[in-house]
Amino acid sequence: MSGSLRVRSLLACLLLCTSAFAQTGPAPAAPAAPELPATVETPPAADGAHVLTGTDVTAWLDGFMPYALARGNIAGGVVTVVKDGEIIAKRGYGYADVAKRQPVDPDATLFRPGSVSKLLTWTAVMQQVEAGRLDLDADINDYLDFRVPTRGTPITLRHLMTHTSGLEERVKNLMTTEAQARAGKTELGAYLKAWVPGQIFESGTVPAYSNYATSLAGYIVARVSGESFDDYIERHVLQPLRMTRSSFRQPLPDELAGLMARGYQLASDEPGGYEVVPSAPAGALAATGSDMARFMIAHLETAAGRDSPLLKAATAAQMYTPQTRFVPPLRTMALGFYEIDLNGQRVLGHGGDTIFFHSYLYLFRDQGVGVFVSVNSTGADGATGVIRSELLEGFADRYFPAQTPPAQVDIETAKAQARLLAAGHYLNSRRSESGFMRLMQLQQVQLVDYGDGSVGFPMFSGTDGQPGRFYPVAPFVWRTLDGKQRLAAVVEDGKVTAFSVDAVSPFMLFQRVEGYRSAAWLMPVLGVSFAVLVLSALAWPVSALVRRRYRLALPWPPRTVRAYRASRAASWLVLLSWAGWIGLIAWFMADYFRINDGLNGWVLVLSALSVVAIAAGLATSAWNLRETWRGGRGWPARLWAALLLVAMLATSYAAVISGLVTFVTDF
Repeated sequence: MSGSLRVRSLLACLLLCTSAFAQTGPAPAAPAAPELPATVETPPAADGAHVLTGTDVTAWLDGFMPYALARGNIAGGVVTVVKDGEIIAKRGYGYADVAKRQPVDPDATLFRPGSVSKLLTWTAVMQQVEAGRLDLDADINDYLDFRVPTRGTPITLRHLMTHTSGLEERVKNLMTTEAQARAGKTELGAYLKAWVPGQIFESGTVPAYSNYATSLAGYIVARVSGESFDDYIERHVLQPLRMTRSSFRQPLPDELAGLMARGYQLASDEPGGYEVVPSAPAGALAATGSDMARFMIAHLETAAGRDSPLLKAATAAQMYTPQTRFVPPLRTMALGFYEIDLNGQRVLGHGGDTIFFHSYLYLFRDQGVGVFVSVNSTGADGATGVIRSELLEGFADRYFPAQTPPAQVDIETAKAQARLLAAGHYLNSRRSESGFMRLMQLQQVQLVDYGDGSVGFPMFSGTDGQPGRFYPVAPFVWRTLDGKQRLAAVVEDGKVTAFSVDAVSPFMLFQRVEGYRSAAWLMPVLGVSFAVLVLSALAWPVSALVRRRYRLALPWPPRTVRAYRASRAASWLVLLSWAGWIGLIAWFMADYFRINDGLNGWVLVLSALSVVAIAAGLATSAWNLRETWRGGRGWPARLWAALLLVAMLATSYAAVISGLVTFVTDF
């Protein structure tokens, strides 16, 4: 799901993924590109802009998409473009099913738009606001048949629609299988009630993207309307727009299932199964490119001040109005839509990611223009991110070009501000604070200070594969050389407390980590501690074998020998507990379908193992230190015994703050 914000680069280079492409093998040859129209170029206007016509945009897309899919090892994709209430381009590229050599048909092939689905859910919310059944500023608990606990300030629908509910990320059961859906185990109400994520920020104070929050909104729509969520969307969103080949139902109805594109990690891989999303209002839609074009047209109608089959213009105007701006001057949230302003154009939209499908919807609201793109493969080295961003930027540069204003900043001031920004470690506001998922927070973000006032953001890779580089343009504001992305800091009392970039600023930011869990000191300490534990654990059997070979006995008192052996056994136990957690995370990160209730037993076992390992490690290493001193061993042995105790303390501390001893199975 959008911004699903799994740990990945926000931007990757399509043109430099050749090595990965070669390693994985080439994608199967795509169908021949559609024959180009007789006229392939519209002469640019005086300001350098091309006139947006179906002929011109089709030619441009046919030059961009086939090459992009091939280089990214992506099976297929669809793009639709609308203007002034008409579909002016609808193009299918590559394969919906590689093995069957089935080409993508924009009118018939269904894609999974992922979190673009949220826009239909938010539209449904606004329909109920328009009908007087919902109040955007009322406590959501007034509409629910269960309670969502808060820190004080009630959570409202406005908070849900701007991703400021403060709820932590819910990871488990984000995706499941069709078998689970057929068994009735993905019913929306049951899913929401099974575990309510904790509120880690007070309502309205911090942007933190939430699929769960969106699903709460969908459930509220169902309750106040008296219809199931699936029925409501069909009757009040899909049918009025004649979106006849679209559905939130899981599994898909029989008449649509055969039209669904297969999903791939790489086009050269075997396809995966249909991705069932229990958090359905947040990402369960399947739709054709042409149907998504109809949805764009309806919203562009209301953006132009005209009523549409979905909403009255006055209601929709609320939806398009910016609501928050946590990191000025970066982009922000409207109600459900987020800003993607580019080249001086007011652009609204939403991105979406499932495991296999990656999509984006863009509305140039003042131009009556919309673009929808979706691909059915993750691709090599972040190729999908590049396709979506370069499609938007290339489209804007071609049809709505603008000059980037010059920077005005004192270079010495910029250098000082870059040093302040890069001095800290940061955590994504979209995160889980429950149980062992806190272990993922040891992966913290640190920016690069290049010494000339510019900064690098490792998660935002440039076309050279290096950290995206941002240059100063204003106090605590930086931007890329092409002017497409900005990075800005939040400064309080002269200290940088957070930062974000345009690509994610509407719905998340990176917060400076508190000192007690900063990777700046914790990771080096853990590195040394694990080295001490590994050496201690390995030295025990190795020295035993050497003594046996030469028939030597340990020249220590019996208590010293017992303490030594116990501390070494505990070292093995601590290492085993950490290896278990890391192995579990690696196992389910390799296949997100594994993040389900089947993990519960392993979580409980590893939690118990961690408790035993901590207790044994601290007790035996302290005992070993005492007996090493009392046994008259030399200074090297005493120093190592002290280091072993410190290593046990450090790993125990890290295990506690990382939630490895909480026995929490909801995350």
